[in-house]
Amino acid sequence: MATASHESPAPESPAPSPASPSTGEPAPDLARHWTLDPEVAFLNHGSFGACPRPVLETQAELRARMERQPVDFFVRRYEGLLDAAREELASFLGADPEGLVPVPNATTGVNSVLRSLTFQPGDELVTTDHEYNACRNALDFVAERHGATVRVAQVPFPLRDSERILDALRAEVGPKTRLLLIDHITSQTGLVLPLESWLPELSRRGAGRDVEVLVDGAHAPGMLPLDLRALTEAGVNWYSGNCHKWLCAPKGAGFLYAREDRREAVRPTVISHGANTPRPGRSRFHTEFDWVGTDDPTAFLSVPAALRFLGSLLPGGWREIREHNRRLALAGRSHLCAVLGIDPPAPEEMIGSLATVPLPDGSPEPPRSALYADPLQERLLGEHGVEVPIIPWPAPPKRLLRISAQLYNHEDQYRQLAEALRAVLA
Repeated sequence: MATASHESPAPESPAPSPASPSTGEPAPDLARHWTLDPEVAFLNHGSFGACPRPVLETQAELRARMERQPVDFFVRRYEGLLDAAREELASFLGADPEGLVPVPNATTGVNSVLRSLTFQPGDELVTTDHEYNACRNALDFVAERHGATVRVAQVPFPLRDSERILDALRAEVGPKTRLLLIDHITSQTGLVLPLESWLPELSRRGAGRDVEVLVDGAHAPGMLPLDLRALTEAGVNWYSGNCHKWLCAPKGAGFLYAREDRREAVRPTVISHGANTPRPGRSRFHTEFDWVGTDDPTAFLSVPAALRFLGSLLPGGWREIREHNRRLALAGRSHLCAVLGIDPPAPEEMIGSLATVPLPDGSPEPPRSALYADPLQERLLGEHGVEVPIIPWPAPPKRLLRISAQLYNHEDQYRQLAEALRAVLA
């Protein structure tokens, strides 16, 4: 994985909570910065994130400015505010701000790239069977429209090491491959993939030209120490990520990053004024993506507040946050494996702030919601006060349980989940 130190400076903010001398965990009162229901052990940060109060207050102030004088806000102020937010996020991500544009979420960024490209019959588009369903659907849609073929690398889970994934990709990426769509962190299984070491080889497996690489980085910002410049040097053409997950920005904040030579190839999913508005000194990439129509841009404009506030909560800033969350996810996984009587399903080095374990089979019926609603998930919440996702993967009746770890969590919550599982699976 890319490693670099691009940390936001800490602003004036509430004093950090002291670390627990016995466990090294932040004291539980860090949860006071979030508006989460205190009666629920919320172990599902990975699905939609959770935004702390001070960042929501920043967003509310921005919304108040917007509504007090909408014309002034959008016509005279917005572009400067956007550029400032872009610069700060780019610094955190190790990115060139000229290659960074706002999108509502990582799925939108993936769609923007896929739907901008042209393929020919016989072209092959490669992904893995761990790819997030929404982005896999976009890949299938584009392939069908152009007569291309989707090839899927079959990755086992549980697995012993990351080399099994690389071997599966080597079996699918070949002379006909035009594009590789790959997760940086798999959504369903929570595996951190070492892209920087893999991609130089995989991108050169095309015939006559490099395979183009689109990374679905939905979970990576805030969980991994990203250096997007290094990733583009390793072979990434486009990288799409979320800010509302592990950066704890408001929902609706994401980004698309493009390597310099691939920026002109991508158009936003909504074509708007930027398509024919000449802006001297401003790229078409920015002009088109920065304004796709009237919307509420305050989520993305609040990203700097999220970077600063979260980074102020522990003495070691974002580095310590990542390390803390990883330790907590591994501890939670250990409690679950003990109750389920299974070995850890993936090596520790492939774990970040998410950890997934396989469960006994459930119903063979498809889930009643695209966002999942397994009866076990409802029982864990209703009977035991634990919110955690039960994911049908690779397909019902097979299913997984995925835990998240964020600063508002503590190890007792994972013990609570383990005991709840013991009771409901008895």
